[in-house]
Amino acid sequence: MGQLTLILGGARSGKSSFAERLAREMGDQIVYVATAEALDEEMKARIAKHQKGRPEDWQTLEAPKDVARTWLDKNAETDVVILDCVTLLVSNLLMASAEGENQPDESKATELVSAEIDALLPAIEEGSSHWIVVSNEVGLGLVPPNPLGRVYRDLLGFANQRLAAKADQVYWMVAGIPVPIHGYRRLD
Repeated sequence: MGQLTLILGGARSGKSSFAERLAREMGDQIVYVATAEALDEEMKARIAKHQKGRPEDWQTLEAPKDVARTWLDKNAETDVVILDCVTLLVSNLLMASAEGENQPDESKATELVSAEIDALLPAIEEGSSHWIVVSNEVGLGLVPPNPLGRVYRDLLGFANQRLAAKADQVYWMVAGIPVPIHGYRRLD
């Protein structure tokens, strides 16, 4: 039975670095599931920086959406899977639902995110890998000034709640410090 560790925090709080450190301590065979899409030069540079920082023996699986299907199609077990990140996954799904510029279809986006999480949780639970899932917490700031931002915040919060409810461990990252908030594994 697979396990799930959820790592939440703000932007640049150290989530990905902690996920990678945790993965190295949990196993030797590691698959990194990347959800980012290189849609502009700045994002291409960010992705390249992330790729350069990963150990060469880690496998990378690109899955901007349909993570569970992509994982199951790979049909391989591994010690640890890092899913980085749900933040971009939800954004990708929201934009897939948008009709016209900045006009999300909230109902369709909700269905897409629900279906994604509905497929992901059994894929985690039924496998033998330990999944480390990274996501931003965007609900602590101001209410976004536009409908797209508000729908995104709500959908990401919904996805994070669903993942946290099934997680074996949840960490909250603050300034690079992992704070256990639900079951945890001590790192020395």
